Amino acid sequence: MIPELSNPSVFMKDPQKVQETLQSMQKAGSNTLQVISDFDMTLTRFAYNGKRCPTSHNILDKSQLISDDGKQELENLLNTYYPIEIDSTRSIDEKLPLMVEWWTKAHELLVQQKIKKDLLAAAVGESDAMLREGYQLFFDHLHGHSIPLLIFSAGIGDILEEVIRQAGVFHPNVKVFSNYMDFDESGVLKAFKGELIHIYNKREGALLNTGHFQELRTRPNVLLLGDSLGDLNMADGVQDIENILKIGFLNDKVEERKQSYLDSYDIVLVKDETLEVSNALLLYLTGNK
Repeated sequence: MIPELSNPSVFMKDPQKVQETLQSMQKAGSNTLQVISDFDMTLTRFAYNGKRCPTSHNILDKSQLISDDGKQELENLLNTYYPIEIDSTRSIDEKLPLMVEWWTKAHELLVQQKIKKDLLAAAVGESDAMLREGYQLFFDHLHGHSIPLLIFSAGIGDILEEVIRQAGVFHPNVKVFSNYMDFDESGVLKAFKGELIHIYNKREGALLNTGHFQELRTRPNVLLLGDSLGDLNMADGVQDIENILKIGFLNDKVEERKQSYLDSYDIVLVKDETLEVSNALLLYLTGNK
């Protein structure tokens, strides 16, 4: 039906169900569709030419806005907590308090660095952050068809917005829920706003923003993109879902995690640094074969 679903990076537990869901969504029309996506390692690349690409947190961690001591402390946190995040032998309940601890310590460290707001754009520009190949078509096509793109991110909202802005695709249909910085009157970081959004509470983030989902009630068909099992709940704020198709990017620790991804996502993309499959699905769903 869609040739890209035969790509070697594509794995599906139930191809028949995927096909039926796509047909049902296409029949309903693109004005019933919304796209809900994670940002880091989902819309951005995991790696390029064999080198890891930075997340929105990493962009700051590795920038000149952070002192050498600060960088070392952030690196220590990463080395302590990232292995826990991707450990398939631990339950989410076990990981949860540790993830909160990680994010909280990292944010406290960033606040201590007295980061200036007007230097963020340069930090993003100098970084190796890259949206996935095919991003232009992805963002422009959604915008052209007035399909809302909701991004839920445990990263830093100010940074990821800047990545999208510098790529020239921050269109009005894009809405971001993330951790935003709070600056004092002289433009220096003093705190982070609101409740902490981390990898495992995106569901709460979704439910807290039901007001926003209310506007989208006429869009009961959801295309969801994520790269962790915590991303599966991002659509929980959508009431009366008719169809949802979940696409999971499996970037790292493939063998250990492949089965759990196949059990949870409809389509699993293994070490695929492009948006080729997502774009093919969008073109199909909007009638542009």
